[in-house]
Order: sequence, then structure tokens, then C-alpha cells
Amino acid sequence: MSRLRKRGGRWLPVLALACLGVTVAPHAGSAQVKDYKPVTDERLANPEPENWLQYRGNYKGWGYSPLDQITSANIGRLTPMWSYSTGKLEGHQAPPIVNNGVMFVSTPGNQVVALDAKTGDQLWTYKRELPEELVQLHPTNRGVGLYGDKVYLATLDACVVALSAKTGEQVWEKCIADWSDGYYMTLSPLIAKGKVMVGVSGGEFGIRGFITAVDAETGQEAWKTYTVPGPGEPGFETWKGDAWKTGGAPVWIQGNYDPKNNVAYFGTGNGGPWMPDTRPGDNLYATSALALDVDTGAIKGHHQYHWNDAWDWDEVSAPILVDVERGGKTIPALVHAGRNGYLWTLERHEDGKIGFIEGKPYVNQNVFTGLDPKTGRPSYDPTKVPGTNKKLAFCPGLWGGKDWPPEAYNPKTGMLYIPANDNLCSELGGVPITGRAPGEMYVGVTIDEILSSLRFRDGVDASKPVDIGEVQAWDLKTGKKAWTHTFQDSANWGPLLTTGGDLVFGGGTSDRKFRAFDAKSGKVVWETRLNSGVTGVPSTYMVDGVQYIAVQAGWGVDAERMMGGISTLLPENRRPPKMTQGGVIWVFALGKDQTKQQAAAQ
Repeated sequence: MSRLRKRGGRWLPVLALACLGVTVAPHAGSAQVKDYKPVTDERLANPEPENWLQYRGNYKGWGYSPLDQITSANIGRLTPMWSYSTGKLEGHQAPPIVNNGVMFVSTPGNQVVALDAKTGDQLWTYKRELPEELVQLHPTNRGVGLYGDKVYLATLDACVVALSAKTGEQVWEKCIADWSDGYYMTLSPLIAKGKVMVGVSGGEFGIRGFITAVDAETGQEAWKTYTVPGPGEPGFETWKGDAWKTGGAPVWIQGNYDPKNNVAYFGTGNGGPWMPDTRPGDNLYATSALALDVDTGAIKGHHQYHWNDAWDWDEVSAPILVDVERGGKTIPALVHAGRNGYLWTLERHEDGKIGFIEGKPYVNQNVFTGLDPKTGRPSYDPTKVPGTNKKLAFCPGLWGGKDWPPEAYNPKTGMLYIPANDNLCSELGGVPITGRAPGEMYVGVTIDEILSSLRFRDGVDASKPVDIGEVQAWDLKTGKKAWTHTFQDSANWGPLLTTGGDLVFGGGTSDRKFRAFDAKSGKVVWETRLNSGVTGVPSTYMVDGVQYIAVQAGWGVDAERMMGGISTLLPENRRPPKMTQGGVIWVFALGKDQTKQQAAAQ
């Protein structure tokens, strides 16, 4: 029997709304995908260059494709081949996923569209009917997962849905939490060994975070691992009183996977509420990297980037799996550009333990006074740690040196590319919290204060153009920065893609441009202005011998909120115009030589 809860003046059957209020059939007039190639564990572990089978292209999280048809020498011919309007507003953040010529794209509103990846012809659409009273802070989705003959979607009402890849029809659903308690999901599922692994958002609603795995064929739960330990579990001693029950530590970005050791790596978000004095202790496993046994969900290792988080520095981006050279030795490493403004290099062990190698700031950071050389545990400047009734400034600001937009690694250049934001700080303080109402904000900081918290770093002269957004390249062999491209008066919220053609693609700025950089020099070699800002994850694929670059444009969510805050700090004549929302999938390929065409026309 469904339990009832009063929401919006009405008594609603919570479970009935969350688990039965769905559209299970594809859009009328949909076509069926023919000759679909099932996605296997072997294909996910060793993806074909012509396909883009998961969030970052491979299990390691590189955001890299070996395709090299498009290069700096010919990218001047890169031309739109087709586009598709999604019919949705808000932030479009998912990558176009491509398997054997079929593209699957998720949008805000939990819509999934299947398209012919060569022509853009629509094959089918699916849209979930969401509860009217559902409230969450991030109305977006970051991509689908593929396995076998199914497409998997994590939904805003905290369910996992399996669709037929051929028809879009719903095969099964599994609701893993109660959305009315503040749980929701936005991440792309990580799939390995027949398990669909997802984590929950809701760190601002007093939830207790977790990662769960469901069976890819049936949807039955295989395991569930809380990211905030309870009584009797390792790490419980890092919480005081009942704070663990509402401790946050959400997981809202897809993990990465090491098939050899059967370990999945996830990143976790902020502790809740925001102010650290409300939850004394280190607060494991908030703001951490976790290593999980894929068969059982057991936590095999962890590294906490910063303890007793006071700054909303979620570290939800899973660390990238890459080998690095240190002291003449090759080390199996985990690399993470932290929201706390530090670039972390960790060591992954065969048993799942995580060791510390080094951490260094990649943007201006004034909170850490040092790192323990053995563990990487930071020490803090107490004048930069806000609290209840204690308003203090800190750098970087609450959106960090890099928020969720993923970095990319290119094995040809040996470089890590980071979409960064510098010269930004925040000034925050908390208010006393009297209690928690399920499904209501449980932060201890008002929304108005969050949105008005941004400050420029001391010494920045806002009467002149201010360097904010960046694309940075770091040589992982030397541990040094190789180049930086800077954007003035604009943040950078652009996920990155790098290719075998020695290119780096990304958008993310307030001018609506999508760009390509030379991966070795950082020079902008191509750019085009799209319909809206680009916070989508780019991907690349090949059909019939032609390489394509694909990305979603569609501004919204935190990118829009952050730019709104930056605009208030700029003189009126330099404030960017408010971005128009609206999602479009853009697909590019090499066209004819436009320079020669123009010359011939003259």
C-alpha cells in the first residue's frame, strides 16, 4: 500500500506517483532501429573507435577518441551536417551516445531520443511522466547507458528505467528511493558485468547518499552502498550524534571502472547541511574518491580530498584512470581536478586501496595551508572556514576551480585538459537550523545568499576585463602546466573532448561558442556560435568512413546561475546578454573547402 504525503495542498500516494506515473510507450510514429549491435562487457572495455558507447567514451574516463580524420590542418572545413531541436529548456548536459550508427541522447525532463547518427532522422523518442510536485535543484540529465539490447536512464524521480534500444519501449523500471524525501538522479549509469550502477543527488535536501547496482536484465537490486556510514560501519566515528542520517555525500556523476581489478571509482559530494559546525568530524565519505567492488558494492578504498567540507566543494567527478611516471617508475594513478582547486594525483592499488602521490593548486586557492606529504590530508586557514553565524570569504568560490564539467586526457600528447575557473571567490555564512522536513531544503544557507555570494579575488580590477574561464593543459609526466587559454568576463562550463587528431573541443562560455583547440599549443583553430550556451559533453564517432563531432547546446542550471552572479560584479556595459534557453543537438563533419568556395564565388 502506498503511503500518503501532503504536498502542495494535496494528499499524494508517494510510491504510486514515483513508480507508476510514467510513459511506457515511445512517441507515436516512431521507427524501429534495424540491425542493432548489442553492447557487451568486452565492447565497453575495448570500444571501437567509430563508436561512443558511454559517458566519457571509455571506462577510464578519458573523454578521448583515437579518431584522427579531423585535424588542425583541415578543421577549417568543419561544417554543421544536421541538427535536432529537443523541445526542452534548461541545461542540456548529456553526451550523444553512438552505437553502430544509432545515436541516443537524453535531455532535461527525462526524455530520450534515438536518431540516425548519419542523417539525423528520428527513430524513436521516450519521455517519462514525472510527478507534478517533484522538486529538485538540477533539472537535467547527463546521459544514458547502453548494455545488451537496452538503453538505461536514471530519472529525476529516483528510478532506473530500461528501454528497448530498437523501439524505445520501456522494458522495466526500478525505483531506488523516495523522491519526496529529496532524492533524485541526474547521472549517466555506469554499467559493468551485468550491473547498472547509479548514485543519488539531493545533498541539499538532507539525504543520506548512496550508490546502488541493479541487474541489467531484471532491474532487481544487486547491492546498495551508503556514502555516509551508519552505526557499526567503518567511518561512522567521523560523524557525531545523528548527523550521519542527513549527511549528504551525494553521487551525481558517472563512475569509472577498472575491469582488471573489478573496481569502480566514484566521487562524492558535499556533507549536509553546508556549515561544518552542524556536523563535527571528518565526515567520511563526503568529498571523497571511493573504490567499490563491483560484485558486492563493498568499499575497498577511499581518499578524502578535504574533510568537514565548509565550502560546498563537491568532488563528484570520478578520478580518471591513467598511468603516470614519477621517479622513473610508471604508477597506476587516479587523476582528479578538484572543485577545491587542487589537481590530485593518487595511486590505485590492486586491492582497491587508494594512495596519495601529490596535490597542487591549478587555480588560486587560499583555504589550504598545506597537505600531509603521506596522506594528502589538507590543513586549513581558520579565517577561511565559514560556519553558523560566521560569514567568511574563501577562494575558489562555491562552484570551485572546476565544477562537474569533465576534464579530458589525451594519451598521444600525455596531457590532461581542464575546464577551469579562476579569480572567483565566495563569501558565505550559515544560519541556525531548527529541523528537517523531508523533501525540503536542508542547507543552512539561504538561496539568495548562495546566488549573491560570488566575489572577485582580492587585487582583481573589475574596471578592466577579468580573466575567469580557462582551458588548461597539464603534462602528466612532468606535473607541470603546458598552456592555458583564458576567457575574459565569462566562466567556463564546457566539458571537454580530445581526439587522435590532436584537438580539444569544448564550449561553456557566455558567447554561445563551441571551439576546437590545438591540443599541443592551445591555439583556437576553429569556433562557431550555436543557438545557446554549450554545457553538453561532446562526443565523436564515425559512420561510413566519415568522422562526426556531436554536442548538445542548451544553457541553464548552475552555469546560468553562476554567470548571473558574475554579471552583477561587472560594469553594466560588459555584462553578457541573458542567454536564451532551448536545446539543440548539433552534428559536424568536414565539408568542402570553404576558402576555395569563397574564392571561386568572387
